[in-house]
Amino acid sequence: MDPIESVEYNGFEFETPSEANGNSHVDHGWKKVVYPKRNRKQKPADQSVNGGVSGKTVANGTQANGDNVFRSLEEQAEDRRRRILAAKMAAADLEDESDGARASRSKRRSNDDGYDFDDSDEEIAARMLQNLKAEETKKPKPKKEKKPKVSLPEAAAKIDPSNLAAFLVEVSESYETQPEIQPMRFADYFGTALSGVSSVQFPWVKMFKESPLSKLIDVPLSHIPEPVYKTSVDWINKRPVEALGSFVLWAFDCILTDLAAQQGGAKGGKKGAQHTSSKSPVGIFVALAMVLRRKPDALANVLPTLRENPKYQGQDKLPVTVWMMAQASQGDLSVGLLSWAHNLLPVVGNKNCNPQSRDLILQLVEKITSNPKARTILVNGAVRKGERLIPPPSFEILVRLTFPSSSSRVKATERFEAIYPLLKEVALAGAPGSKAMKQTTQQIFTFALKLAGEGNPVLAKEATAIAIWAVTENVDCCKHWDNLYKENLGASVAVLKKLVEEWKDHSLKLSSPSDALTLSRTMKRFRLKNEEAISDGGANASLCKEADKSCKVISGRLSRGSGCLKGTAITAVVLAAAGAAAAAVLSSNPEATTELMNLVDSLGLDQYYNAITTAFG
Repeated sequence: MDPIESVEYNGFEFETPSEANGNSHVDHGWKKVVYPKRNRKQKPADQSVNGGVSGKTVANGTQANGDNVFRSLEEQAEDRRRRILAAKMAAADLEDESDGARASRSKRRSNDDGYDFDDSDEEIAARMLQNLKAEETKKPKPKKEKKPKVSLPEAAAKIDPSNLAAFLVEVSESYETQPEIQPMRFADYFGTALSGVSSVQFPWVKMFKESPLSKLIDVPLSHIPEPVYKTSVDWINKRPVEALGSFVLWAFDCILTDLAAQQGGAKGGKKGAQHTSSKSPVGIFVALAMVLRRKPDALANVLPTLRENPKYQGQDKLPVTVWMMAQASQGDLSVGLLSWAHNLLPVVGNKNCNPQSRDLILQLVEKITSNPKARTILVNGAVRKGERLIPPPSFEILVRLTFPSSSSRVKATERFEAIYPLLKEVALAGAPGSKAMKQTTQQIFTFALKLAGEGNPVLAKEATAIAIWAVTENVDCCKHWDNLYKENLGASVAVLKKLVEEWKDHSLKLSSPSDALTLSRTMKRFRLKNEEAISDGGANASLCKEADKSCKVISGRLSRGSGCLKGTAITAVVLAAAGAAAAAVLSSNPEATTELMNLVDSLGLDQYYNAITTAFG
């Protein structure tokens, strides 16, 4: 048998006898068609024996059963195409395919529509239905509708005062036994009413960082209609201040939470992403500002918490803190200065305070002191509910910031110098002779004496003047001075010299016999200490000599006025000792008796006293 050659065409392999041997007539020109994919899987065993020709193949290109090879293949292919088309039409009836889905399936087809001839018709139809279901589950999600942008004035203008009033009545009744919840519900109302205002329309973090306090102080209340504001503050005025104080801390916490979220988004979040919160920051700012303006005491009551709790500390929280104090100062200047002196001034005194924070803190006190009625209100109200607006520790910080050394001056020094006279007057104001004022003057004298000896000439001059004021205001400071004398010898020398130079001015305040007596005794004790140090010849001997000179001058001036003092003292002795009733009073008041005896002893009035007491004995 002639060898058979294999020819491949359009995916099919044809076998034809070689014409080189001239035996082409045996197959009468027919060729055997071989489907290579099936033949790869299995080759007949007799193929090699019969020279590569299947045993079923006979002449004239027919199989043993007589079917024409080509016609059978064509019929099978046509039948397969019909079934595939029917499956497609059935799938189209189930789902109206989109153009994108058709394009996606067409890409997956290859060769004869991408289906293997080995696959059955049922498998092809099942696969098509499965693909359709998969495409149906992958339908694109509908896009969320964007809310229209609303500005704060637009949203505020839509608030109905009557609706707000009805809401507040309902809140007051519903939470009658929970007054601390009522302000929170009040804030929720504005949070809902202003929920359409996005962070883009109210970028409060950026605003607080970049805007001066003169603009921030009216944010956001400048956009709230007057009827809405009046309805709100009238309701706030009837709430207990304790509940409002709790609300102030709650609102501050909400604001700090939003601040942390925005800062976190700015550091690690996607660019342009907006933070969404369950509580509208705008609504909380509005409610908080109204509470602070109408009830400033709500802030005053929580100042210790703001000062001591670490979560309220930090440079990033300072703009919000200053804004809150500015709102309270709009309602009461005294609360504004109290907040500034107790909580903010120590921040400026810290070496770690940066220029931006110092500037913001100064803006607040400048805003307070620039009020035309500031001096009258602040000096007359220097003590508020038993608490000084500027306590001695804060006053010490103020003195240091106003009178630094020449090498330590900064741009803010001039601003402190401008506000210092009024703040000093407030710090030194009080009821003369009262127990609280005596304690205050002793504290002031203590730090003033210390500052006078620190070696800063500018600071020493101011501190010396303050120390002398304390002594003349409360002569009992002399007793405290006696305890501090050796440890602050240099400062004591400066104070004594200044007292001698300005004796005419200060002696008027020491005109009472008891004050003059106390000062005279203090000078005597100082002289004894000076003589002891001089005799020992220690390092402070020269300072003690200077101090002794001033003590001697002061003692001499006090003794020159002793004639008047003695006349006054005699009268006092006579009046005090006259009558049995007076004697009874003295005997029942040991302190008065002791004071009188000291006066008699210092002025040499023993003979007068003994004679009078004997006569009435």
